[in-house]
Amino acid sequence: MSMPHRMTDRSANAMAFSILVISSLTATVSAQLKGTVQLGGNAGTQPRSRVKVTLYEATDGKPKVVGKARTNHAGQFEIDTAADQSSSIFFVTADLGFGVEFVTVLGEILPSETTINELTTVAASYSMAQFYRKGYISGDSFGLRIAAGMNDNLVATPTGESSPVLLTSPNADETNSLRMTRSLSNLLGACVRYPWLRAFMCYLTTPPGGKVPRNMAVALANLARNPGQNVQLIYLLSFLQRSYSPALLRVPDAWTVTVKVNDSGDDNFLFGGPSNVAFDSRGYAWVANNVVQGTPVSANHIMVLQPNGKPADGGLGLPTSPVKGGGILGVGWGIAVDPLGTVWIGNFGWGGVDPTQQPPGSGSVSTVSSDGTPLSLPDGFFEGTYRVQGIRSDNQGNIWASSFGTNSVFVFPNGNPFDAKEFVQYDGSQPFGMAIDVTGAAWVTNSGGLAGLNQSSVAKFELTADGTTEQTFLTNVGTSIKVIDVDSQGNAWIASQGDNKIYGVRSDGTLIGGFTGGGISGPWGLTVDGDDNIWVGNFGPLEPGDFNTGGVSKLCGVNQAAWPPGKKLGDPLSPETGYTLHSAGSQVLLHDGTPLNGVGSEPVFVPLMRQTSVVIDQGGNLWSINNWKPRFSTDILLFDTGELVANPGDDANPGGDGIVIFVGLAPPRPRPY
Repeated sequence: MSMPHRMTDRSANAMAFSILVISSLTATVSAQLKGTVQLGGNAGTQPRSRVKVTLYEATDGKPKVVGKARTNHAGQFEIDTAADQSSSIFFVTADLGFGVEFVTVLGEILPSETTINELTTVAASYSMAQFYRKGYISGDSFGLRIAAGMNDNLVATPTGESSPVLLTSPNADETNSLRMTRSLSNLLGACVRYPWLRAFMCYLTTPPGGKVPRNMAVALANLARNPGQNVQLIYLLSFLQRSYSPALLRVPDAWTVTVKVNDSGDDNFLFGGPSNVAFDSRGYAWVANNVVQGTPVSANHIMVLQPNGKPADGGLGLPTSPVKGGGILGVGWGIAVDPLGTVWIGNFGWGGVDPTQQPPGSGSVSTVSSDGTPLSLPDGFFEGTYRVQGIRSDNQGNIWASSFGTNSVFVFPNGNPFDAKEFVQYDGSQPFGMAIDVTGAAWVTNSGGLAGLNQSSVAKFELTADGTTEQTFLTNVGTSIKVIDVDSQGNAWIASQGDNKIYGVRSDGTLIGGFTGGGISGPWGLTVDGDDNIWVGNFGPLEPGDFNTGGVSKLCGVNQAAWPPGKKLGDPLSPETGYTLHSAGSQVLLHDGTPLNGVGSEPVFVPLMRQTSVVIDQGGNLWSINNWKPRFSTDILLFDTGELVANPGDDANPGGDGIVIFVGLAPPRPRPY
């Protein structure tokens, strides 16, 4: 009887090593990215062989290399990876030489296939513009994920073609952004064909005083952040290549790329005068909405959009758009999210359908949870406020509200609407805007009436230790002032609609000055960005006639490090036109496919309308709110009292149609909580 063969130490170690290698390979190769590197778009494509491709995971520093490959003769590549999901985002680059690098943003979940071409690079450079400042993509993971969602609105990354969002209404040829992405793609393709052009373009897109980049992807990110430079020359150079068509047929005012959104989630409740946006901790946009589309009558709903602008469609703990109930009716400008995620809504009232309660007959405030469930009473909370406009939460959860109809400022300590504290101001003050500074103090703009027939002023309030509301100062400023915001140094900036100026006020109430230019015309919306520069949404003049030339304006703020050479505080940074948005030939349609002013109406070719708010998300996208249609005289009545109301006539149709998102245009601010 023979004995079993005994394994030697050497053979045992060899077997163990083999098992370790096999298990290691099994553990590390859990996903595969396949793709193609190519030139050209809908006019024909050309694969690029022997191109170095690198897959990265973005971080808050230099990106992490996940895998590498080279393309074969058909431009194809394969990269094996250890993980298919990131807490940040994946992106992939292709080095075509001569300083031309193509990029595709893949998002937080690694797809199985992708394309890398000119159009994916344009989308990546614009969507990641605020995170593409060091020659590579890096930054806060939350902001990067928001930006990646906007990337997918510009391009379909599996195919490298224009996204369905840009190819359909309210984009397509209702705006010029689809064609603009094609013109920029043609320009990038020309840089591959003509190496001299790459260096020239890097120079043309470098802002004054900036460092000239080494590759075109970074150059396009520079252009996205500073889109008003060398506009006409860049336009002419875009005709050197015509792989993507149809492209722009006229010179744009600036190289801004936008995504317009108008889907409420239910065409029975179309957007009708959206006025303001508040972002929650997930990046969801809660949208105040004035009226029922096509009428001057108060709407009983608000909208909730995902970070990419699509309507919220529910899910575990998530809202479904539109949101109704809790007394929501004729929301004005006021909407805010507190530190616990509760949404606060100010009901103003339009077209004679106002939020009232009998008795006593007053306005209301509504609240809903983060999943859209109404928290307020069926008619809202009636605790003395009337026709609320601005509403804000401080870091402690105290809710401040501008009670336009009672010339008062209210605060709900700790968010308790049954413990309201009121501070009555002067007759005709009619407070509108509300902002919270770094100390927790509340700044309020007293409009003097929406048409500004009374004295306008700005006031500052604090909640004292004994729970009372104390006014720190009141300073007369401007005419018919509207929205206010506060910069990182405690200065307030105010949109003065009546005299076409932006005013700065120091923390002690003294005036910094009044500023204009850069396309400012009837300023209404205003926000301060992460560089402390000032962004303005323009409503236009309150007078008969159409307002077809509106745009977003930008001014130098207090941060001198953010000023281009030769600029000073208050100088315009946007073109004389502002940052505009034009039609490429198609009329503006509502989400249900009807013309903007109704069936049978004269077509409108103005996709960016009268704006009442501009807000910046964490991805660096600037959301500009189309509150009112371009036509004015038949949509608004101005009474002797200075009250601005919707025309109750049969032809009244005032409510704007949605939101225009300027991709990658503005530096985000840190999240407040």
